This record gives sequence, C-alpha cells and structure tokens, in this order.
Amino acid sequence: MLVCGHGECAALEACRRAPYRLAAWDDARAAAYLAATALPRAQMALADAVGSVLAEPLRALVSVPLINCSAMDGYAVCGPPPWSVIARLRTGEGAPPPLRSGTTCEVATGSPVPPNTVGVIPYEQARRTGRSVNGPVTPGQHIRQAGEECAAGEAVLPAGAVASPPVLGLAAALGHDTLCVRRAPRVLALVTGDELLDTGLPCPGRVRDAIGPMLPGLVAWAGGRFEGATRLTDSAALLTAALHAAECDMVLVSGSSSRGPADHLRCALATLGAELIVDGVACRPGHPQALARLTTGPLVVGLPGNPLAAVVAFLTLALPAITGLRGRPLPTLPPAAALPKSPGITRLIPVRVRGKDITELPYTRSAMLRGMAAADALAIVSPFGEVRLHPVPGSG
Repeated sequence: MLVCGHGECAALEACRRAPYRLAAWDDARAAAYLAATALPRAQMALADAVGSVLAEPLRALVSVPLINCSAMDGYAVCGPPPWSVIARLRTGEGAPPPLRSGTTCEVATGSPVPPNTVGVIPYEQARRTGRSVNGPVTPGQHIRQAGEECAAGEAVLPAGAVASPPVLGLAAALGHDTLCVRRAPRVLALVTGDELLDTGLPCPGRVRDAIGPMLPGLVAWAGGRFEGATRLTDSAALLTAALHAAECDMVLVSGSSSRGPADHLRCALATLGAELIVDGVACRPGHPQALARLTTGPLVVGLPGNPLAAVVAFLTLALPAITGLRGRPLPTLPPAAALPKSPGITRLIPVRVRGKDITELPYTRSAMLRGMAAADALAIVSPFGEVRLHPVPGSG
C-alpha cells in the first residue's frame, strides 16, 4: 500500500511524468471490449432478472396457447345460425364439452373454446333473443389457435437478448419461474477532486461536481448496476486504498486520470500492480483516459475531470467493457455525412441529427456539457474525415 511521508517517491513521480501511449480511438474501444470477460451464468428469479442478459436461448416449456382459446368475450358457435345457448364458460374453468351443430357457449377472452367451434362472435356483434343467438361468423374468427405463438420446445429468443419487462412477461407465459442469465455488471465510482462541491453555488476555486450526478444514469443506460459513488480528496494513498478495497466488476475513477500534481490514478495502479490496458486515447476531447485491470479482478476506467471529456471516455472505454461483461456484441456504429477532419486524431462532437442532416452543436469544449445536453448523438470523426454516429443517453 502506498504511504508517502515527505513528498512522493521518485518511482511514483516517474510514473506520473511518463508519456502517454495513445491508442487510436477504435483500437481503445475494441481493447476495452476484449478486456471484459463475460460474467458467469446464474439462475435468477424473474422478478430479479430485469436488465440482465439471457445466457442461453429462451425456450417455450409449453405451446402458447396451450389449447384453442377465445380472443374475445362473446359466443363460441357451431354450425349455421341461429344457435341455442347451452352453457356459459368462464376463464379458469376446465375444458368444455363439444358443441353440436346449432348450439353456442358463452366464452370470455382467454377461456378455452369447446371442440367443434366454428368461430367466436363478439357480444357487440351478436343478436340475442332469450336463449337464441344470431349473427355473422367466419371459420376461425376470434379463435387463438393452440401453438400459434410458439410450440413447446421452440427457441423464441436467442442468448444475448436483454431481459426487458416484456421478455420477463414472455418467460412467465412460457412457464418459466427462473432464467439463466448473466447479471448486470456491478459498477462503483470514485470521484476525486479537492475543488468539487456536492451542493450549492460554485465559488472562486470551487466548482460543482458535474460528473458524479451523470454516472448512475450512464451506468444504467450501459446495462450496468450502479453500486454508489465515494468522494475522495486528492490523495494517492486514499485512492490506492479505495481501489484495493473495491468489490465490484468495474471501478470508474473521475478526475485523476491526467498527469497533473493532483492526478494519482496511474501511480495508484502501478502501486497495486494493475495491468494498464489503455494509457490514453488519441481523441479530442478526452485523451487522458485509461483502462486497467486490478490483480483482484475488477476493471478500472479512468475518466478525465472535465465533464464532456468524462462522457467521451465513458463511451470509449466503460461502455464497451460493460457490454463485454454482459456477454453482448459490440455494436457497429453507422456511417454518416462527412464533417471536417482533424489530422492525426479522432474528434467526438455532439451533433443534432435530422434525417440525413447533421449539425455540429456549439459549446463542445472539454469542460462544457451544454452541447452534449442538447445532442442527439456523438459524431465520431476519424483523422481521415469518415464520420460515424454514436448513440448517447436520451437519444432513443
């Protein structure tokens, strides 16, 4: 553990002053994805599985519907009209006896239809007089056929699908009580900076923390589970201790990834013997970002202290790593219209997208969030001028 009694030792000072080994933006994104080993499979109750990822195909344990059933409230009829009402069937009751020609049975939506049913006439289309019913019907009308949604044993969703609320409802309809999933990655945040305020108005020398409030939403959008944030003063010893104690799948460290006197992340990683996977990225904003793996297992993503740069670093490194931990494929970014290139470096620009028209927004320096807050996407502009669009939270 790092303890410095009188100034920093020469080894840590050399660590701080070492030049970046800047990776190309696409290479850094790919390295973050490949660094993340998919989390183990686990059986999870449906109520607990929302947001997790299916670790195996979702199969129907029964045919759906199991038997022919009514899609409307009305009359199940047999043969030509008029029909005599012989029974009334409610949902939850057992299979009804077969109908004979010229007879009908009242049915509710979802209830089984009697054998020999030609079709179901909704109440609003039926003409009833006493025990006699008349009205139009066509064969198969308003009958849900057994197995029309899926057959028993059929794979209805592939491994890798997200367990959204509709997926959980489908799983229940198919007979499942639990699902084999990869849980959402657990993500902790360490927010560093003596200058940061959590509440109130900024003042000379003090600024509001704009990164911390973004992280829970960014992590949830990426598919992770945010485990909370810890505020740290600018201390190499405190940061090293916090990283050493982290029990999670990923640690986000904001405000300590550069080379200034208050930036201790790389020194802490070196002290802990971490594997440094990405040491800076050739992009603007956000080049002083980092990705490492602690010997205890968690990935560490270093986010710059400027808010827009931190968002860029999250999308570059944290999002692909969370995607890999979930066992999901890394999405391909769609191409877009050209924007001015920047030789030798990738630019990430908040843009407004209207059909095929892309408009670069103002207020897009590293410390500014005004442009990002109004953006539909980030334009990834390569050093050669090619443009792709990266989704951002809130863009749909």
